[in-house]
Amino acid sequence: MVSEKKEVNRNMTSTNYTRFIHFLQDELSISSASIAVAERSSFTSELPYPQLDSSALPMILWQYGLVTLEQLDKIFDWLQNTYDLN
Repeated sequence: MVSEKKEVNRNMTSTNYTRFIHFLQDELSISSASIAVAERSSFTSELPYPQLDSSALPMILWQYGLVTLEQLDKIFDWLQNTYDLN
């Protein structure tokens, strides 16, 4: 079951990704610059075209110290609620 959620997150639609970014900025006050740093580190090395792996974004934000554990928990709650409702 966990692997299924990872796959869903990896294939986040552009609409959901936009909602996710707005959540990070509006609800958690994460700066655009912090999100950009995490996005640059979230690209897969799959050829021929590297792709953004949105499932890695929350952990990268935390690993780089850009969010607290409390914020990370809120991020995972938001993702779970978003995908449970869709």
